[in-house]
Amino acid sequence: MARNREILVLVLDVGPSMHSILPEVEKVCSMLVEKKLLYNKYDEVGIVLFGTEDTKNELTEEVGGYQHVVVLQKMKVVDGDLVDVLKHIPRGTVSGDFLDAIIVGMDMLIKKFGETERGKKRLCLVTDALFPIKEPYEGTKEDQVTTIAQQMTKHGIRMDSVVVRGRFGQDAIEKTMNENDLLLNIFSRKTNAKMVYVESPTSLLGAIRTRSIAPVTIFRGDLEISSVIKIKVWVYKKTSEEKFPTLKRYSDKAPLTDKFATHEVKVDYEYKSAEEPSKVVPPELRIKGYRYGPQVVPISTAEWDAVKFKTEKSVKLLGFTNAFHIMRHYYMKDVNVFIAEPGNKRSIVAVSALARAMKEMDKVAIVRCVWRQGQGSVVVGVLTPNISEKDGIADSLFFNVLPFAEDVREFQFPSFSNLPALMQPSEEQQEAADDFVKMLDLAPDGREEILQPDFTPNPVLERFYRHLEVKSKDPDAAVPPLDGTLQKITEPDPDLFSQNQSVINTFHKRFELKENPKLKKSRRHYLREKASGSSDKEDNEEISAQIVESVANMPTVKVEKIGDTTPLEDFEAMMSRRDSPEWISKAISGMMSKIFDLIKNSSDGHSYTKAIEYLRALRKGCIIEQEPKQFNDFLRHLRNFYPEKNLHTFCEFLASQQISLISKEEAADSEVGDDEARRFWVKMEPKSEQV
Repeated sequence: MARNREILVLVLDVGPSMHSILPEVEKVCSMLVEKKLLYNKYDEVGIVLFGTEDTKNELTEEVGGYQHVVVLQKMKVVDGDLVDVLKHIPRGTVSGDFLDAIIVGMDMLIKKFGETERGKKRLCLVTDALFPIKEPYEGTKEDQVTTIAQQMTKHGIRMDSVVVRGRFGQDAIEKTMNENDLLLNIFSRKTNAKMVYVESPTSLLGAIRTRSIAPVTIFRGDLEISSVIKIKVWVYKKTSEEKFPTLKRYSDKAPLTDKFATHEVKVDYEYKSAEEPSKVVPPELRIKGYRYGPQVVPISTAEWDAVKFKTEKSVKLLGFTNAFHIMRHYYMKDVNVFIAEPGNKRSIVAVSALARAMKEMDKVAIVRCVWRQGQGSVVVGVLTPNISEKDGIADSLFFNVLPFAEDVREFQFPSFSNLPALMQPSEEQQEAADDFVKMLDLAPDGREEILQPDFTPNPVLERFYRHLEVKSKDPDAAVPPLDGTLQKITEPDPDLFSQNQSVINTFHKRFELKENPKLKKSRRHYLREKASGSSDKEDNEEISAQIVESVANMPTVKVEKIGDTTPLEDFEAMMSRRDSPEWISKAISGMMSKIFDLIKNSSDGHSYTKAIEYLRALRKGCIIEQEPKQFNDFLRHLRNFYPEKNLHTFCEFLASQQISLISKEEAADSEVGDDEARRFWVKMEPKSEQV
C-alpha cells in the first residue's frame, strides 16, 4: 500500500441552482482523478451527489432519512472509468441538504477504514449553500454540526468546502446564506477543515486541490541564535514549483503476447578513445575535463574534493535588520517555513516569542543555512514572522533565499524625467495613460482580484493533462481546442475591453503613432552622420529612438577599453553595456583622452577632422546617457587650453562645425542655457599685458 495515498469522497451539489456551474465542476473533478492516475495511482475516490430526485445510500436503508442523497460511486481505486463517470454527472431537480450529504460521505469512510488511515481521509464539498438545511430532531443546527465535527476529528477526517457564489449564485435569502456560512465555519474552527469562496470558473479550477503532496522536512536541528542560545526547529517547503511529469520512452518492440513486458527503454553510454575507436574506456580510467578557453583541463575526483568547499549542517543567525531593507523582488527560489520542533514546548514558546518580537519591531532576520552535511552550496536568506490567527496553531517563520552579489542583475534605464522638455508628455497624454493603466488593473479598489494567485492554475499544465487523457484513449487524437476557462487566463478579457472602449479610443487619439525610418539605422551610423549641436524636435526624436536602440543593439563582445583600431565602435560598445554603471564613465573618459591626444599630437591640423568626428560621437553619447556636465567641462577645457598650446586654428575649426555646449533643451540635467551655448564660441578679446 502506498505511504502517501489519499482517500477522497467528493460531495457534489447537483441541485437546480448548480446547473450553470456543473460543467466546470465536471472538468475540475475529472482533472483531479486524471492527476491521481499519474502521481497517486493507489488513491481511492468515492462520489456522493445531493439535490437529486432519487435517494440511494446505505444510511437511508439502515436508519431512514437522508433523502435526495445518492452514492454515485462507492470507494474504489482511481481508474479511467471513474474519469468518465465524473464527466457526465447527472442533474438534480430539488434543493439538497449539504449536511446530510456530509454525513453520508463520512459514513462511507468510517465503515471501510474506521479510525485507520488517519490524516489521509478527506471530504471535498462543492455547493452554493443557497438553501436552508432541515431542522434536527434534537438540539440546534449548531449543535448538530459540532457533533459531526467531533466525529471527523475522532476518525482523522479532513474536509474542504468550496462555496460557489458571485456570478453563479442565484437570488437567495441573505439570512439563509449567512446561516449556512456560519455552519460551515464551525467545521473550520472545530476540525481540520478549509473553506473557500469562488466566483468564476477560473477560481473553481484552483480551489479544489487536485494533488496531494506529503510534507517532508529539509532540515531538523538547531536554529543558532548565539553560541549559548539554540532553538530546535523543523524546516518544511511552503511552496514549490510544479513541473511537468517525467515522461519516459516507450518501446513497442516487445511481443504483444508477453504479459510481463514493461516496454521501457534503457539507455547505456560507452566511452571510446579517440586514438583507438574500437576500444571502450572503463570507468576507472575516465577523468572529467573542464573547458578553459580553447583548452580542456582534466581535474580528477581527488583534486576536486581537495578544493571543494566543505560545509557542516547548520542554521545560524547572522543578525537582524529593518523589514523595509529587504525588498520583495530580492526573494529567490521556493519559500520554506520554520516551525518549532513538534511536542517541544520550550521551542514552541521560543519561536513564538522571536516571531512576535520581530513583528512588533518590524524586523527580519538574516540567516546562513546548510540544510544537510556536505551540501555543495551555502544559502543566505531572510526569516519573516508568521503570526498565527488560530488557537492551537503555533507561530512560525517564513524563509526566503536572498541573492548573492553575483546573482543581482542591474539594468540601467534612463528616466523619462531626464529627457528634454519637448519629449515630456502633456497633461492630457499623462491622464490618458493613467486611465489606460487603471483599466487593465486586475485588482481594482472595492472589487475582488480577477486572477487570484491561490485560485489560478497553471494553464500550460492543465492543458497538458487534458490532452494526455485524450491521447490515452486514442493515440492518434488531435490536440483539442483550448478550453474556454483556460482561455480566460491566457488571453485578455473581451468584456473588459468592450466596457472601456472610450478609454482605449482616448489613448489612441492623444498619442500619434508614426513610423520613424531613421530608427532602422545602426547606432554607429547615427553617431557619425547626425550633425551635432542641433536642438530641433527631430533631433530630440532621434535621441529618444537612440535610447531604445542602445538597449536593443547591445554588443555580443564586451569591450573594456577604447582601442586605436576602432575607437568609435569601442566607444559605442562600452556606452551600451548595462552590467555596471562604471562603463559609461570609462567610455567617456577614454574618448576624451583619445580626442585630446589627436589634438595635441596633430601636425598642421590634418588630425582635426578625426578629432571632430570623435567629439561628435562623444557629444551624442553624453546626451543619450544624460551626462551633459562631463562634455561641457571637457569643451571648456579645450577652449581654455588652446592659448597655452597655440591651438587657435583647431578651436576656429571647431566653432565652424557648430559643436557647442549641451544645453537644457537637449538634456534636462544640463546647467547651460540656450544663450550661453550660442555665445560659447564668440571670439574673445585678447587680454592686455600688464606692465
